[in-house]
Amino acid sequence: MAIKLSADGKKPVFNEINITPLTDIFLVLLIIMMVIAPSFQSIDKNITIPEINSGISIEEKNATVSLTKEGELFLNGQRVDYNSLEGELSSLVANMEKKEVVVKADELAKSSDIMKIMRSAQSAGFEKLVVAGEPLSKKEQKELMKNGEQ
Repeated sequence: MAIKLSADGKKPVFNEINITPLTDIFLVLLIIMMVIAPSFQSIDKNITIPEINSGISIEEKNATVSLTKEGELFLNGQRVDYNSLEGELSSLVANMEKKEVVVKADELAKSSDIMKIMRSAQSAGFEKLVVAGEPLSKKEQKELMKNGEQ
């Protein structure tokens, strides 16, 4: 690095730029962007039901309400509509020792439909509502549709 003297010959003049502080700033900005970048991804991802690694099995003797992604209801494998669901559940609850209903819904089912099922079960006198951890599979939906048409 050559040092030149100013016109008066007393003060040294530096003609080169020190880029070390500039490099430090860019490295800090790069690290900040790397940390923040994952949060820029789309927040509108499809919601899927988490996998369950453990838990209790669902007893089949309970009242089971299945809800397809199209919004069709099945009570213990028989097709029902929302208007008659409460009456059907009321007739079942009288014969049960455990007043418990199981809801199995497709992962694309509307939450408002599930809320209707919950209200109907509560009005019918059920004391416990169990939401199945595994969603209603496509195979189960096809079987329900096939049985419901008969």
